[in-house]
Amino acid sequence: MTKFVFVYHAPQTPAEATPPTAEEGQAVMEKWMAWAGEVGDRMVDFGTPLAGGVRVTPGGTSECDRQVPGYSIIEAADMDAALTLAGNHPHLDMPGGCEIEVHEAQPVPGM
Repeated sequence: MTKFVFVYHAPQTPAEATPPTAEEGQAVMEKWMAWAGEVGDRMVDFGTPLAGGVRVTPGGTSECDRQVPGYSIIEAADMDAALTLAGNHPHLDMPGGCEIEVHEAQPVPGM
């Protein structure tokens, strides 16, 4: 099995937006947990929420221009299988134009 990194992108929630209710938050988590249940033991790392990305370059630092609210690492037989799992992800149902990047993890030579 090959590892794939799912990088989630979503617009940042504006400060003036109404925060979700406890019930709305619970409903979202139930969808995520149902998806994780479908993935089963192929889930290597469920991931964690991310915030405040900073780009580091030889010229210095700058704020990231794409919001990355989280990631997951899963195992799949190939890219097609990983894309099938991504296509069923509840992140795609979130408002605001959310998307998922799927990257195949490559082995590091000599490790």
